[in-house]
Amino acid sequence: MRRMLAAALLGWTALGASAHAQMEIARTTIPAPPQPGVIALSTAGCDPASEVWHPDGGKPAVRNVTCPTLQPFLPGSGATGAAVIVAPGGGFLGLAIDKEGYQIAKWLADHGVAAFVLKYRTLPTPKDQGVFVDELTKLVHGQPSGMKLPDDTPDIAREDGLAALRLVRANAARYGVDPARLGFMGFSAGGFLSRTMVLADKADRPAFTAPIYPNMAPLAVPADAPPMFVAIAEDDFLLAREKGFPLIESYRAAGRPIEFHLFPSGGHGFGIGQPGTPEEGWINLLYMWLGTSGFLTKAR
Repeated sequence: MRRMLAAALLGWTALGASAHAQMEIARTTIPAPPQPGVIALSTAGCDPASEVWHPDGGKPAVRNVTCPTLQPFLPGSGATGAAVIVAPGGGFLGLAIDKEGYQIAKWLADHGVAAFVLKYRTLPTPKDQGVFVDELTKLVHGQPSGMKLPDDTPDIAREDGLAALRLVRANAARYGVDPARLGFMGFSAGGFLSRTMVLADKADRPAFTAPIYPNMAPLAVPADAPPMFVAIAEDDFLLAREKGFPLIESYRAAGRPIEFHLFPSGGHGFGIGQPGTPEEGWINLLYMWLGTSGFLTKAR
């Protein structure tokens, strides 16, 4: 699990000897981009100076997050009242916040769904970017490293996910959203976090969840678990450690609604989907699912 999370952070597209890793995380840093309207979730232990922003596949990413925030992307005309928390991935060591956060949120807002990008707290990593990349490379290749990865969602990420849901619900009127139609989606490690939200107390659970290329292991699905949408590529290394699709079977066994899309290729970390690839347009499938599941219209 830990090696797979590290590989996910590096953007690997396969597992083991057949993997052709490309180091997409740069050894250079960049200034933090503008984050208009950002909302602080907590100030306890917060140190904005701890954050390290850097290019990841040419897009802004951040690590050493100690100040969890939400950044709203609100629709203009055509707002449906639906809303979703968007949790980027990054192995819980960092966040691909543009590729798996801002891009997704902008698309949703353009289609009438209020989106809130969650910059959740991450595990500590070396301040120096070059040292970070070196240590991460060792971790991926199974060599001794000064960094460690969690087996599953860390408590700090879970706490931030719950805080995000509570904040949006408490301010639903301000954001023009229906608190009964607030969901939670995430990518890779953010998908792990999305699974974790299913297990929250009933009052805190999202109305729906959408883990995208997540941990596909079994889940103790509550009898009243929210509907779930899952998308993953067949050549994603997160499937290599499972026999079949245990997450899907867990939902089916519990009799809870689930929609599952398995793309023939795409690897891990396809984000919003590249034109001409099998996973192109998966977010349209998510949008249609939201509609057919009743989340785009207010209950009468």
